[in-house]
Amino acid sequence: MNPDSLVEQDMRAWLERAVIGLNLCPFAKGVHVKGQIHYVVSQAHEPRELLQDLVAELKGLQACDPAARDTTLLIAPNCLADFLDFNDFLAEADEALLDLELDGILQIASFHPGFQFAGTRADDITNFTNRAPYPTLHLLREDSIDRAVQAFPEAESIFEQNMQTLQALGEQGWAALGLGRSVNAPDGQTPGTDAPDRTER
Repeated sequence: MNPDSLVEQDMRAWLERAVIGLNLCPFAKGVHVKGQIHYVVSQAHEPRELLQDLVAELKGLQACDPAARDTTLLIAPNCLADFLDFNDFLAEADEALLDLELDGILQIASFHPGFQFAGTRADDITNFTNRAPYPTLHLLREDSIDRAVQAFPEAESIFEQNMQTLQALGEQGWAALGLGRSVNAPDGQTPGTDAPDRTER
C-alpha cells in the first residue's frame, strides 16, 4: 500500500473508532455512511504549499454537489508537525477563507496529533478529543452545520460530553483503540507527549 493510502486508512480508522465509535461528533456517522467525506492527502512540506492545497480544496468543496461531497478532510502528513506552528497556520487558513469570500459558506475546523487545550498538560486525556493521527484541516459547509445543530438541539453540550467520555476512557482505553500512524506512513516528526506545553487556537 502506498503512503497516501496508508494515511487515508489511518484517518478512516480514527474516524470510525474514535469520532464515530466514541460519538465525539454525532453528525459524523451520516456523512461517513453515505460516502460524502472527501479525503485529500496533501504532498506539502511547507505551509505555503499547504495553503495552496487548502485554497484548491475550498474551491472544490464549494463547486461540488453536497450530496456527493459534504465535507473534506485535508490531511498534511509531512507539514506542520509542531502544534504551535499548526496553530499559527490556522490564521492563514481563515484569511484564505475570507479572500475567497467563502466566510459564512464554508468553515475550517482542525485536528492535530499534538493538540493541546490552553491550561492543560500535554498528556491530559481531554486533549485527545481534538487529536488525529495527522495534522488535518476539516472543511465543512455552514448549511450542513446548521442542519446538524437543528437535529441535535443540545449541540452546545457535545464539548462537555466529549471531555467526560475521554476521562472515563482513560489513556489505556484510548491506546486500546489502536489509532495512530501506520508503520510505513509519513512520520511528520510529530512531537511526543513530552513536548513543551502548547495552547489551543
